[in-house]
Amino acid sequence: MTEPQRLAELNDAPEAAGDYVLYWMQQSQRADFNPALEIAVTAANRLKLPVLVCFGLTDGYPEANARHYAFMLEGLAETEKALRKRGLGFVIRRGSPDAVVLKLASRAALIVCDRGYLRPQKQWRARVAAEAGRRVLQVEGDVVVPVSLVSTKSEIGARTLRPKLLRLREDFLTPFHGERLRHRADALDIKSDIDLSDIPALLSRLKIDHTIGPSPEIKGGSGEARKHLNRFVAKQLPHYVQARSLPGVAEVSMMSPYLHFGQISPVEIALVVKESNAASDNRASYLEELIVRRELSANFVNMVPDYDQYSCLPGWAHRTLAEHQIDPRPSIYDYNELAAGKTHDPYWNAAQTEMRVTGFMHNYMRMYWGKKVLEWSRTPEEGYAALLRLNNSYFIDGRDMNSYAGVGWVFGLHDRPWPQRPIFGAVRSMMASGLKRKTDIDVYVMKMAALA
Repeated sequence: MTEPQRLAELNDAPEAAGDYVLYWMQQSQRADFNPALEIAVTAANRLKLPVLVCFGLTDGYPEANARHYAFMLEGLAETEKALRKRGLGFVIRRGSPDAVVLKLASRAALIVCDRGYLRPQKQWRARVAAEAGRRVLQVEGDVVVPVSLVSTKSEIGARTLRPKLLRLREDFLTPFHGERLRHRADALDIKSDIDLSDIPALLSRLKIDHTIGPSPEIKGGSGEARKHLNRFVAKQLPHYVQARSLPGVAEVSMMSPYLHFGQISPVEIALVVKESNAASDNRASYLEELIVRRELSANFVNMVPDYDQYSCLPGWAHRTLAEHQIDPRPSIYDYNELAAGKTHDPYWNAAQTEMRVTGFMHNYMRMYWGKKVLEWSRTPEEGYAALLRLNNSYFIDGRDMNSYAGVGWVFGLHDRPWPQRPIFGAVRSMMASGLKRKTDIDVYVMKMAALA
């Protein structure tokens, strides 16, 4: 059963006579463990109608490229097969998501959608709610605890959000069971204008940035997500605390790309981790990152309108970085040098190689990688812009709520003032000496050299 706190009415329009219940799939791109989909099935059973799932594929989404589209389309191809096998209709059409939904709305009894927290996602849902002419019901299924239930303000950091989350967390970590579908959609004569059977051919036809190609290492889809999760829980979670800061070993779950595209539910991940045989400290450490840290990012982008601008930083960070803006920089690199990994720092270059080749980077190296861009930029504003561009262009999970919070953290967001240092002022810094002391950095560099 889907918790009622996950549901929100987006307009006051009534349900209407229709040929189907329309589920607009946008953020939750999966066939299983999907609360929005199950609410649509429940409504369709009540109305004695089939369910039609629709997806709008827009060309040229800002900062998205062939790497992102390939991963997403691989997941959607798998999702389409699973939906059709269950008896659900599926249609994918080229166009802005809101426009695709509105064209299908006239034959819908009601519309069910999932929830996203970024600006374009909110704008799409607002337009559909205003123009659809029938009930639009939103279901929040890509966080553990509904964001607005936890907090209605922008939280200072994990220390302020954590107790609020922990009071509610267990109420939303419940097993999920889909309802039996009573009316199949086989008779619906509604066609897609996109063929997901040949992803490379489809990619070549899309008007997108092709300069950064698909990852040769990481493939999309819920099946791939579960493979990574099961491997992680069986082999790496039992010593997660000990190994999490060792990038050469890479004891990581790889869940972030799949969470970004909604190909796996965070509740499903949390339940698998909770039920594992790993020691409690390892489970707790991972759940802290999955739930507290990730949902702090959701709180941030939901509550802060300029989440993707330098202006989003806390006042103390603005002041201290401005005070140290004239400090001499040891090196200055432009965007192209950074993107190519052509700096004097072999550790940073290794991290950039991992990101450029695979679309992923070990989390400990992400922190060091970001801090060095701040250190090597003429101004903090230039550093922020370059770091966000690198992040959003190369990472499969770029343009995510974690992306904006993570880049902001490099510049002081969700952190506290630290002892003064040149360039950084009171913003936390990271040094190469720390990597040598705390990690297996030389192993990591050799591993990335082989990858390159």
